Amino acid sequence: MTDQHPAPTPENQDVQVRDAPEQHRFEIHAEGRHAGFSVYHDLDDVTGTAQRIFHHTVVFDEFGGRGLAGTLTRRALEDSVAAGRRIVAVCPYVKKWVSTHHEFDDSLDPVRPQHLEALR
Repeated sequence: MTDQHPAPTPENQDVQVRDAPEQHRFEIHAEGRHAGFSVYHDLDDVTGTAQRIFHHTVVFDEFGGRGLAGTLTRRALEDSVAAGRRIVAVCPYVKKWVSTHHEFDDSLDPVRPQHLEALR
């Protein structure tokens, strides 16, 4: 795993989000334990735009209610944008999250048929 970032939350200061590119996902760890992940697929569209399609996010039940999904999503999107990727939110959680966190509006692309096809 690469690119380890502390991502503190008010409820728990021992939280880290890491990109695991070999598994095509960002992972969140809380209290030293794997707490969830957000799966992505990288795609370069026909115009040469580098996109990252987020299509599945999970926080394990035992870690629910701590705001970890939001922390995971924020860090994953920040890192993706910093890497020059535009965001395509297919995952229902990520889609809902970006609808209320407008700091990513300039980095979002709409879901198109080619994005869904790339996930098959």
